[in-house]
Amino acid sequence: MNDTQSDQLRFTAKEEASEEQQQTNQELFPIVGIGASAGGLAAFTELLRHLPTNTGMGFVVIQHLAPGNKSLLVGLLARITEMPVTEVLDGMSVEPNHVYVIPPNTQMILAQGMLRLSPREKSNGKYMSVDAFFRSSALDLGSKTIGVVLSGANGDGAQGLKAIKAAGGITFAQSEATAKFTEMPNTAAATGDVDFILSPRAIAEKLANIAAILISRSLTQ
Repeated sequence: MNDTQSDQLRFTAKEEASEEQQQTNQELFPIVGIGASAGGLAAFTELLRHLPTNTGMGFVVIQHLAPGNKSLLVGLLARITEMPVTEVLDGMSVEPNHVYVIPPNTQMILAQGMLRLSPREKSNGKYMSVDAFFRSSALDLGSKTIGVVLSGANGDGAQGLKAIKAAGGITFAQSEATAKFTEMPNTAAATGDVDFILSPRAIAEKLANIAAILISRSLTQ
């Protein structure tokens, strides 16, 4: 094989690898992590009620739940949206236009598009399950990750939003006027890394706008 043929083979291989990476990037879809604790049910409900069912995004709900209690969140949210609502099993893949709910007494991360569960652990005396998920989604998806912090009585989610922002993702916090418990969204907002501070309804509308822009861009590529 002469040098010209060798160069051509290397160029072809590089071109094929670039096309494969481009296809992989196009196949990735945004995953929206939505975290809350006290007062979260009302906020989750309001957000999902105004969220279209065809955004092309996957939605993962992370709420602080009492360890011994069965979560009623799946059944309650399923009444609000036509999207399938599922309690997460370890290793479950995230699909667009689906809602996934963390089980009680677990910590959840996103790894290679799959939801992985483990027993929850305290960080500085607090359960920070929202931070754990946000950080992992930022690592897994980069700019395709979106974080939303809703009503809650501790500072969980603030550091996770910083990780999402650093990765090029989009960040939201619930407005103080609409949150039953303001510590979580206010702590997030105080980091300076929150793009939008809105009511749950306005967050849903902004997510729908973002989805429409992303769909429009994909059609022109």
